[in-house]
Amino acid sequence: MPISLDAYLGVHAQALALQGKRSEVLATNLANSDTPNYKARDLDFRAALAAAATPGAAGAPLALATTDAKHLGTQVNGTGAAELKYRVPLAPSLDGNTVDVQLEQAAFAENSVRYQATLTFLSQRFKGLITAITGQ
Repeated sequence: MPISLDAYLGVHAQALALQGKRSEVLATNLANSDTPNYKARDLDFRAALAAAATPGAAGAPLALATTDAKHLGTQVNGTGAAELKYRVPLAPSLDGNTVDVQLEQAAFAENSVRYQATLTFLSQRFKGLITAITGQ
């Protein structure tokens, strides 16, 4: 009986990619905390994961019909439907920068914990699969 690796891992593979992308976005926000007119951005993780988990669902992008092999796909930065959204500032600064360093650091720390938890879960799933294959 064949087993689908995607079905075995579930949504956790997509979650790991989205959490990695969100880490990049949050790190970019922190790096630009002193840049005038920089607008803080974030990834709506729940919406992006829902769109990645159920292709064709409401809110998920429709697939384009390509007539030539040279046509580009509809992936956005390798995260499918993940759209970057601007963060609404709690206290905007005079120079137009909307990055709140404490908020970004807290979001980055939370995302790091979630990323590590997903890695641990996937590691355990692979260990279980290897145990089943080797019979030990």
